[in-house]
Amino acid sequence: MTTRPPLTAHEPATADHVDGVDAGSGLKAGLKNRHLSMIAIGGVIGAGLFVGSGSGIAAAGPGILISYALVGLLVVLVMRMLGEMAAANPSSGSFSAYADRALGRWAGFTIGWLYWFFWVVVLAVEATAGAKILAGWMPGVPQWGWALIVMTVLTVSNLASVASYGEFEFWFAGIKVVAIGAFIVLGLLAIFGVLPGSDHAATGFTNLTAHGGFLPNGPGAILTGVLMVVFSFMGSEIVTLAAGESPDPRGAVTKATNSVIWRIAVFYLGSIFVVVSLLRWDDPAILKDGSYVAALDSIGIPHAAQIMNTVVLTAVLSCLNSGLYTASRMAFSLSRRSDAPASFGRTTERGVPRTAILASVVFGFVAVAFNYLWPDTVFQFLLNSSGAIALFVWLVICFSQLRMRKIIERETPEKLVVRMWLYPYLTWAAIGLITFVLGYMLTDAADGGGRDQVVLSTAVAAAVVVVSLVRQRVRRARATAPATDGAAAS
Repeated sequence: MTTRPPLTAHEPATADHVDGVDAGSGLKAGLKNRHLSMIAIGGVIGAGLFVGSGSGIAAAGPGILISYALVGLLVVLVMRMLGEMAAANPSSGSFSAYADRALGRWAGFTIGWLYWFFWVVVLAVEATAGAKILAGWMPGVPQWGWALIVMTVLTVSNLASVASYGEFEFWFAGIKVVAIGAFIVLGLLAIFGVLPGSDHAATGFTNLTAHGGFLPNGPGAILTGVLMVVFSFMGSEIVTLAAGESPDPRGAVTKATNSVIWRIAVFYLGSIFVVVSLLRWDDPAILKDGSYVAALDSIGIPHAAQIMNTVVLTAVLSCLNSGLYTASRMAFSLSRRSDAPASFGRTTERGVPRTAILASVVFGFVAVAFNYLWPDTVFQFLLNSSGAIALFVWLVICFSQLRMRKIIERETPEKLVVRMWLYPYLTWAAIGLITFVLGYMLTDAADGGGRDQVVLSTAVAAAVVVVSLVRQRVRRARATAPATDGAAAS
């Protein structure tokens, strides 16, 4: 398999110029519409929603709804921008390929490798979380053994075919969707006191204001809540990478982009609204047991903790599955643009980038080992140095869209089937909000807090930028060397 030359600033942004399936990249269109629908829906439901929401509620009270709404709005805007570019140019590299095209080789290289790094660290986090749950159920197998088992099973699945990834994700996402849907329905019935078999008294919406008001810790707590919930939204963009391996990438991206508003409104705002309506925001059980378990316990649902552990395990496995898929496709795309080893860009007869998958999972295994051997030093450094990458990705998407919109309008306007609202004003508003969040993180001086994450993530990003610029200079030198040598000889 040959590697195509990199895009130049004058090449049209079409699917033939990026590494989509239609360009003969070696990937196969193995994802069905039902796979992509569930990937789109389930992509916004991470384990962080179930595990981390309790801390946000304790910090901001019912006002955490505003925190979720602000971050949700930001994700909607970013997804709209990404959808505009992806619908016009479906690519397995998604925003990395668009940054390459719009901002320069250094940008595509940098954000692509940072995104890969983010997801391989996530592999370790989620494998450890899943192993902890499984070891609690079946202590006969040590926790590290469970981490090895789940990583191996999902690696084999991803190596089999992209359809295997899609099938696993279809069922994982389906369980999450059904669980949250059932939670919202049961919670609303309990709120109004009409849940059959429950003696939970109707609370209505009094808990939203009755215990210190809607903002019991003041308006500033909304920003604290934003920092606590922003990273639970990471993963919404996965569908734009997966769409490149579907029969109709443009249609899949358009559908996913148009549905992101209701997905965030229902799954995030809807479920958190139920929690803060059912319970006092300062109920100790929210932090002790988790917000969803505490809510289910309050309305008399038996075995609530085990039910939620099952749902959380599903979310963890889903994140592992998608993380491995996403990291491998980003590595594949980088290779196709000559920004990663050539072997990462080769595929099997089934259209699977085997080397890219194995390289990603090897780093994931190493990170898991760090988590067990040096959890407070090496692994904490990995966590902090990848902590702000999600925001960097969103920022790059915004700046890429500002440039790509003009390129698409000039060269292939017929492909502008998804348009960013109020362009360019909402794009700049999103840039401003992301920048503000990054700046506010710098005020969080706790050990391993926002300041550490921004500083270390920025340092890692700067190092990758330097590597990219050095690579470009070396390439230029090699490209001009023959001509220079020839001139000297003459």
